[in-house]
Amino acid sequence: MAEELNPFKIAQEQLDQAAKIMNLDENAHQILREPFEIITVHIPVKMHDGSVKLFEGFRVHHNNARGPMKGGIRFYPTETVDEVKALSEWMTWKCALANLPFGGAKGGVICNPKELTANELEQLSRGYIRAVRAFVSPKIDIPAPDVYTTPQIMAWMMDEYSKLVGHNEFGTITGKPLEVGGSEGRNDSTAMGAMFVLREAAKKLNIDLKTAKIAVQGFGNAGMFAYTLSKKLFGAKVVAISDSKGAVYDEKGLDLDKLEKAKKETGSVQGYEGGKKLTNEELLESDVDILIPAAIESQITAENAGKIRAKLVLELANGPVTPDADKILFDKGILDLPDFLVNSGGVIGSYFEWVQNNEGYYWTAEEVYSKLDTIITKSFYDMMKVQEDYLSKGTKITPRNAAYIIAVDRVAKAMKLRGWY
Repeated sequence: MAEELNPFKIAQEQLDQAAKIMNLDENAHQILREPFEIITVHIPVKMHDGSVKLFEGFRVHHNNARGPMKGGIRFYPTETVDEVKALSEWMTWKCALANLPFGGAKGGVICNPKELTANELEQLSRGYIRAVRAFVSPKIDIPAPDVYTTPQIMAWMMDEYSKLVGHNEFGTITGKPLEVGGSEGRNDSTAMGAMFVLREAAKKLNIDLKTAKIAVQGFGNAGMFAYTLSKKLFGAKVVAISDSKGAVYDEKGLDLDKLEKAKKETGSVQGYEGGKKLTNEELLESDVDILIPAAIESQITAENAGKIRAKLVLELANGPVTPDADKILFDKGILDLPDFLVNSGGVIGSYFEWVQNNEGYYWTAEEVYSKLDTIITKSFYDMMKVQEDYLSKGTKITPRNAAYIIAVDRVAKAMKLRGWY
């Protein structure tokens, strides 16, 4: 039977696995399997040709037992409500694993921003906030950027919300430009957090990052920062990288200037001068030490997990490894570090921005990175300790199972204390 790749079903299955291992109270389990509420909105936008187009959008609230909900907004042409539901659930676990006082939410609009004018994009951004205004605020749900949304879009959304409430409310949106309440270090906090996790995982596996070969799937924001930071911080060699059209490989290490030139002139990294063209599938299966999936969901599945040769998989994207693949990687002895640990730097950075907005006092980039390092490094070792504790008792669990056990336990305890079950 083919593996089920519906992202929400995957999220539920991952929760179910952890619930069984940790003997989770069935009442808590049932509450956590479904989001609290799903908001569907339709946003009219006057197009440049004078016509009006209606865009469908969503906001999903998964759980707020530990505090206001947090999660990005995607502008994506193939967005689905099941994907947004899954992402909202993963945000709950991400926040809980990092021990942030947040629950999980997520939003999305079905659109292709590349086909919209700047004015249409601004109308859509402001219209989305007007449509969900009753469901967001610094104390209810704090949106942030995600796929194809930018700091400028966040600025428009923050401004629209401020107009609706009649005063500046910077803390209702994070990922904003510095000039309107943004935080130093927020733009690259997702990849920076991943680099801190990579540093600790490399120590555990005795991988010398200066000589290690790295492949990055994805040339978007997260993949670009992963490329630049791994070289800057560790002197690492990225030998393969991909975009939606394919991948390129150079055993000597890829050059960023040449990559950007190829992308600009040919529309793909495959135009890289002197590199070997690969498919995205070949990149995943290439002979490297470290594989960083930084693109989209369900890239490593039961069909290709057995062909992965990396010693370490660093899940920078959301949901890039399916449950069946997770077990295959574990059985092969590959250390697969879960997304809601690896990419939690983004929400940790957003938490810092929210705190600074609420206090009206702003930190330096060095302070932000130092605090981020402390939180995400502790999360890594908390996860590894739980896995080791279970293994010592004869129960084989993956790092993802261990991370889930920590996160689910924290949320379940909060719900119990509040009398929800």
